[in-house]
Amino acid sequence: MPSPLPAIVLPFHDPEGLHFPYLKIITPDLKQLFSQAFIGISPRTEQTQPEWIETLKRDSFFILNFNEAASLPGDHYRSVYQNALAHCAPDQVLHLCNIDRVAFILQSSYREQFLVDIESANQTTNPLLFQRTPAAWATYPANYREIEHLGIRAAEILFGSYVDIAWSHIVLRSHQLQSILPQIKSHDFGILAEVVLLLKGSLQTKDVDWLAWEDPFIFSRDAEELKTERENSLDETNKRLQYLRPIMQILLESVGA
Repeated sequence: MPSPLPAIVLPFHDPEGLHFPYLKIITPDLKQLFSQAFIGISPRTEQTQPEWIETLKRDSFFILNFNEAASLPGDHYRSVYQNALAHCAPDQVLHLCNIDRVAFILQSSYREQFLVDIESANQTTNPLLFQRTPAAWATYPANYREIEHLGIRAAEILFGSYVDIAWSHIVLRSHQLQSILPQIKSHDFGILAEVVLLLKGSLQTKDVDWLAWEDPFIFSRDAEELKTERENSLDETNKRLQYLRPIMQILLESVGA
């Protein structure tokens, strides 16, 4: 008997309505690959995109949850994870990921390798972290690489091996997520580091090229032009540092814990 399809679990912050059209395009693919899509809608997205949200509500494939007005990104991750757990059997395979990356991958030259890799991941018993290869990293602006590698280097010291701590795709079973969710405390992007640290004893990794930089595709921009623009933007560098700060804080707090 074939294994049941996994579920995909997506925190969803799209107040400008940039990602919803891509979600519509890839929905037929998602329905072939997954049994359900759990989508956690951020408060700003709920306010600004009511028509798209109503469209999703009419499709039973999508199971939505909503977040309180003052909630933060880490709260949005945790609430959609909790919603998935409320609907899934303990052995259900879950793909925790981000819609912009999945939309990019499925419409790129990476598609076939992605399909092979996620099918293989569905058969694993231990949690699996997909992480960026050097080739994938080379597609990113230099300031992205340099800042995120500060966190990666800190995680490498703690783990004894390379770990892409600011991850964007982990595959695990529902009971494995259930075992760590009550221990997660972050309300911000520190949740990414917490998930990896809590899975540390059983986490496997696989390096993949398909975690290349998705923004040129999402924004319909020339890749080199956008890369140069981001590298020369102080605001963008500051944004990446703000993104890294809670992740580093969680890593530092774990020392000696």
